[in-house]
Amino acid sequence: MTAPPPTSTHDQRPSKALLICLVISSALALVVLVFLLLEGGPAGFGVSAALAVTPLPVLLAAVLSLDRLEPEPKLHLLFAFAWGAGVAVVLAIVLTMAGQALFARAGYGPEQVDVAGTVFLAPVIEEALKGSALLLLLRRRREIDGLTDGIVYASMAGLGFAVVENVGYYLLAYGQDGLEAAVQLFVIRGLIDPLGHPVYTSMIGVGVAYALTRRNAFRFAAIPLGYLGAVLLHGLWNGAATMESLPALGIAYLVIMAVLIWLIMITVRERRHFVAKMAVYLPGYEETGLVTPPDIRMLSTLPARRAARKWARRARLGRAMSDYQQAATELTMLHLRTEREGMDAGRFEAERDALLGAMARARRW
Repeated sequence: MTAPPPTSTHDQRPSKALLICLVISSALALVVLVFLLLEGGPAGFGVSAALAVTPLPVLLAAVLSLDRLEPEPKLHLLFAFAWGAGVAVVLAIVLTMAGQALFARAGYGPEQVDVAGTVFLAPVIEEALKGSALLLLLRRRREIDGLTDGIVYASMAGLGFAVVENVGYYLLAYGQDGLEAAVQLFVIRGLIDPLGHPVYTSMIGVGVAYALTRRNAFRFAAIPLGYLGAVLLHGLWNGAATMESLPALGIAYLVIMAVLIWLIMITVRERRHFVAKMAVYLPGYEETGLVTPPDIRMLSTLPARRAARKWARRARLGRAMSDYQQAATELTMLHLRTEREGMDAGRFEAERDALLGAMARARRW
């Protein structure tokens, strides 16, 4: 192999547009939270924020665990979360209120306007806004290598939206009926159905990722179908909650859980496929001395990867091992993209050699 370039493809600098969107989204989320603080007072806001944030670490860990083989860039994940918490929340409030005003002008009563906003307007508007984070990431399309990536980014946008929305809902319940009402609502939104928004928007994530990673005619329909699925799921849950019917809520919950299981199955299937491909492509690099049969076995399972990083940390090679694993993983991804999409030979060789260079710099054992 030729001498590698000094940088690897996974060391790309973030775009200015991404950083600007991140700052704007974060600022808008902060504005909403400050407004809720001023509206509900320190006590109510403190309780509501605590309830909204309590399940977040577990939910984040659950989402990120889906993508441990090839973790997405932290800045991109943060952008998706901030977009959901800021831009999506603010625009959803404005557009939903505008839509409800149109229904009111058309002669509908207050109760009908509330139902229209909750069951029809909110799912259509909110899913479009959360899902737009995926569309903005299309400019960084190489970060979405499979359906799992789409699910992860969509889930981050959904979690960002949910945590800010929940602060508002808990604060409203606290203001009307006190702490007990806020806690009761937390049991439903924070414990029974904490993954509602991530599951809805993951339908869009699957659609976007499918459109990017497939070359069949169906890919053109994947994004609108994913959006339709997200709206229907969201509307199903909101409709059941509006009916205040326990059987309806139970049916909606079972449907959402079935979709969640389907999403998990997608990630498991993709992980198995990817591991199988590592065993196909990486042996071809044994002659470089950068990959050995033990390395391939180590790279092919998550427990083996963790054990290798643990050993490397004891040997003060923790960063080197992480870099090696990342570069080897991206090398396999490069082959998969080339197999799936085709790539100019010169570009493939340049990216391949950059990744081999990263592996060479990291491999000190």
